[in-house]
Amino acid sequence: MQGYDSECFGGCDEAMDKISVQVEVEINPTESEEKVKRAVENMFGNLEFETKPMPNGGHLLMGRGKSIDALTKLQNLLRRERIRDAARKAIYEGLGTKSLTFYLNKQVAYVDHVSFCKPTGESPLGPIRVEVQCDNPRELIDWLAPRTT
Repeated sequence: MQGYDSECFGGCDEAMDKISVQVEVEINPTESEEKVKRAVENMFGNLEFETKPMPNGGHLLMGRGKSIDALTKLQNLLRRERIRDAARKAIYEGLGTKSLTFYLNKQVAYVDHVSFCKPTGESPLGPIRVEVQCDNPRELIDWLAPRTT
């Protein structure tokens, strides 16, 4: 493969420099910021976090990662949970020219499992929104959730 193959994602500085991961999740007024942050860390490990107040009295937790390392934990979880084919389908729904956008269930992430969801209606406390910018998102999907069949 050209650009991002599975080995290159794990070890090529050039490929790693071209990936940025941004995670956003609403912290409702009734939720603990630490628990919401833990849900995100369960999926992505250590990101650079910041919070901003929202008009509804809650906050927006934003996490950023600037390399493939930000997605390695998610990749391992998809393998462990044996949901790579379902993950591929969910991620492909948010495929852009140089980006991927997908949503994860916040409550499921808190208990260290992965469940993809829609932007509204499927995660009662709101989803974790994930946006990945990269040069070749299709190859990133192949690395993140390779076909199993």
